Amino acid sequence: MKHLKKIGFFTAFILPTLVVSGYYLGGYWNFITILFAFIIIPLIDQLSGLDTTNLDESEAKLVSEEKYYRFVTYIWTFVQLAFVLWGCFIVVQDGFQTPLIWLAFVVSVALVTGGIGITVAHELGHKKSALERFYSKLLLMTVCYMHFYIEHNRGHHVYVATPEDPATARKNESFYTFWFRSVFIGYAHAWKHETDSLQKKGLPSLHWKNSMIWYTLLPILFCGVITLAISIVYGSIQWQVPVFFFAQSFFAFTLLELVNYVEHYGIVRKEVALGKYERVNPLHSWNASHLISNFFLFQLQRHSDHHANAIKRYQVLKHYDESPQLPFGYPTMILMALVPPLWFSLMNPRLDDWSTRIYHQALPQ
Repeated sequence: MKHLKKIGFFTAFILPTLVVSGYYLGGYWNFITILFAFIIIPLIDQLSGLDTTNLDESEAKLVSEEKYYRFVTYIWTFVQLAFVLWGCFIVVQDGFQTPLIWLAFVVSVALVTGGIGITVAHELGHKKSALERFYSKLLLMTVCYMHFYIEHNRGHHVYVATPEDPATARKNESFYTFWFRSVFIGYAHAWKHETDSLQKKGLPSLHWKNSMIWYTLLPILFCGVITLAISIVYGSIQWQVPVFFFAQSFFAFTLLELVNYVEHYGIVRKEVALGKYERVNPLHSWNASHLISNFFLFQLQRHSDHHANAIKRYQVLKHYDESPQLPFGYPTMILMALVPPLWFSLMNPRLDDWSTRIYHQALPQ
């Protein structure tokens, strides 16, 4: 199993390969990545079952330091950059047969840049290495979501499962309501975190050291440079490039917000004092140890351990039986999240069970 997992994390590269293949095969083959992500992976997930095995502490320490696992994420960074540039050239060269085919292509690209790319950015953004953090920002730049680097680390991981966290979905809150709060309030919170940090250093908020200024401008500049370069090559302004770039960014970060919605739906930490909450532990995130989808998502679905130990590397994240468990992997769950009545009927009973268990744990023994 150990060697299988080592190779398994390279399965993420199947998705960009499918997007490229689907495009060159033409027509409705552009749907192949979407079908693979939301039909084939869930089917294989169910057939392969759960992987609840954990490394022992001594082995986990060794595996955590293996450069192979970092190499996979480093390679992904360059693959994604090349992939986005390829997409920009493709939308200029090809008019696509119908708007539906164009949409299928853009969504397929977003499954790569958002579904896997933001997952890799999330992994790298938690690390101490300056290089890994740089790669994280680079990936987030390609999907216009650089503020996530600030809000996720300084906001979400501090306030998760509390009313102060815009990225924690409330019970009976639909994904569509959640999306607006998480996207817009999350962005505003990132500005606040950065402004507070500058004020502590005696600097004004509108200062060149304010990362949020750069994080807002860099994706626009990145797109502008690509548009200018391609326009020069073709001898005219190629408006298709910014339309494609911002469209795939929208779908990419929407996919991220779907994952956010699934990961913490309805979970609430106990308030131990006014405005103070119990420490985050593996009970405060929905967990999914489905083998195949965890390969594609670098074990992001072992989310309970990630929140309890944020700096831990993806290859050594643990499964906890006591964590609230999702019935399916993320690909299936995010489709269900798009249909609120279906989502509530599936998840509210599980959330009630979790709440009851937490309540009984708080009772005197």
